[in-house]
Amino acid sequence: MESVDRTSGSADVAALRDVAVSIIDISSDVRRKSHNETGVRPLSNGLLEILRVIENHPGITVAEAAARLGRQFSNVSVQLRELVAAGLVTRIRDAADKRYVSLHPTAESQRIKVLLEGAWADALATASGRLSPEERGQIAACLPALRRLAAILAEPE
Repeated sequence: MESVDRTSGSADVAALRDVAVSIIDISSDVRRKSHNETGVRPLSNGLLEILRVIENHPGITVAEAAARLGRQFSNVSVQLRELVAAGLVTRIRDAADKRYVSLHPTAESQRIKVLLEGAWADALATASGRLSPEERGQIAACLPALRRLAAILAEPE
């Protein structure tokens, strides 16, 4: 993993810190403000992260999910049991090799994903209504770079 040279470009490091803090704050506030309207049982950040990895990579194994999240296999396995019990994830054993188990989102998981992502969009739409048209344009212009950054960050470590 590449790291930022903190001795040069301190303005860049400070700007990246500000971006990271803003993203975390926006994420927390969007989740909090949008959850009540969905009627969906709140999921912890850890469970939601696992679920989103499985939704984005159907058929992934527990070990692969743990690697993508940078977490211990045993911790992911424990949280995965909760997602299976909630009917959000299914485990499918390979017919040829019973040790191999793939993880798949359920129809309920997909339904909740659509509800939550819609509620998140609504929360952002409400808040962005208070921005100027220029500010909304700046956010839209950043989307390709933010998507690329998200893809890089999602790569297994």
